[in-house]
Amino acid sequence: MMATELQFYLNISREQALRYYQGTAKVVVVTTTSGQKLQFPAEHIRSFIAQDGIEGWFSIQFDDENKLIALKKV
Repeated sequence: MMATELQFYLNISREQALRYYQGTAKVVVVTTTSGQKLQFPAEHIRSFIAQDGIEGWFSIQFDDENKLIALKKV
């Protein structure tokens, strides 16, 4: 099984982050550094929500069936 790893930058305001935290926003859509559009369940970013939202570079890994393996802040 091969894992694919992509990087992207997130900058989500406190108000937007609240929607992800509460579950009213179900998916996160980002553009990776390689220009690909990527969508994943919002529940995976909840642990990264700070008081002022989310900002920073992230690395995401998924398998060849597009199942998310890991998401980490870099």
